[in-house]
Amino acid sequence: MISVKAPGKLYIAGEYAVVETGFPAIIVALDQFVTVTIQSADQIGSIVSSQYQENSIYWRREDGEMVFDNRDNPFHYILSAIKVTEDYAKTLGTDLGIYHLTVESDLDSQDGRKYGLGSSAAVTVATIKALCKFYQLPVNHDKLFKLAAIAHFHVQGNGSLGDIAASVYGGWIAYHSFDRDWLKLAEKNYNFAEMLSMDWPGLDIELLTPPENLKLLVGWTGSPASTSHLVDRVALNKAKRQQAYQDFLTNSKACLKRMIDGFRNQDLETIQTEIAVNRKLLNELDQFTHAHIETPLLKKLCEIAEAFGGIAKTSGAGGGDCGIAIIDSHKQLNQLVDTWASNQIIPLNFNVHDVEE
Repeated sequence: MISVKAPGKLYIAGEYAVVETGFPAIIVALDQFVTVTIQSADQIGSIVSSQYQENSIYWRREDGEMVFDNRDNPFHYILSAIKVTEDYAKTLGTDLGIYHLTVESDLDSQDGRKYGLGSSAAVTVATIKALCKFYQLPVNHDKLFKLAAIAHFHVQGNGSLGDIAASVYGGWIAYHSFDRDWLKLAEKNYNFAEMLSMDWPGLDIELLTPPENLKLLVGWTGSPASTSHLVDRVALNKAKRQQAYQDFLTNSKACLKRMIDGFRNQDLETIQTEIAVNRKLLNELDQFTHAHIETPLLKKLCEIAEAFGGIAKTSGAGGGDCGIAIIDSHKQLNQLVDTWASNQIIPLNFNVHDVEE
């Protein structure tokens, strides 16, 4: 029996801009995992997951109609991960087998609501990692990222794939997104071996070391959000305000460059300053895209963190899910999280998952 796990993630900064080729974000892997187990079977295999059953999908209403988005149903990511890995196996002449695949997840609350920790990315990475072990396929971090990015992109069709990088590498990372239009063409013109060995345009992943006194706190609003839907909304509205969007991209890149330098220089004050700048930039983006990134409860989360000497912002696409606070570990952390809790913000006692070996 083979059992592997992949961590969830949270975006620290750089959201929305990172979907553009070469633009940076900072992401952290957390000690909450998707675990995939594979066991050989004789004639009939199975895929079992209490979290990702076909009837567990989110929907919204548009113009009076119910609209379902399969990109928010991680079951499809499992199937895509299986297909990509087995296509890779076939190019290496590996015979395909039959197996029972079981998925367990820490990335949802006990009542099934999503924390916004990148469950679709983690299940994609864990499934591919487990199948590579099952088939004894040669794979390292870079190849695992590329396989998982292909599988995830086949389902989602948008996004930066930074959550895939966090699940593969672990720890704190600076991530620059690759050219997804190039990926579409590359799949038609290169075989798997070529795609996995070549450089992908724009892609850069740098492992970061946080200052010793940096403490990451996570607060959950209890309200799940659809990343795919929010990214789509920004993409649709940016065309109407092209100059404002270009200004956002330019300012986000400059902000993230300074923040990454803050990590390199072990400078907590610089990191906090740029977290505040990034929050301001996202709120400016919200004004002309109407994505509702910072909800009233996420705004309250930020205000409470600032009252106790921290700096906070939304994490990821916003619209619900989690907010993060960066604070000096010597500050009054317990009082901060207690105040969150008394304001309907659920403190999540998660820690950073160290860099994967």
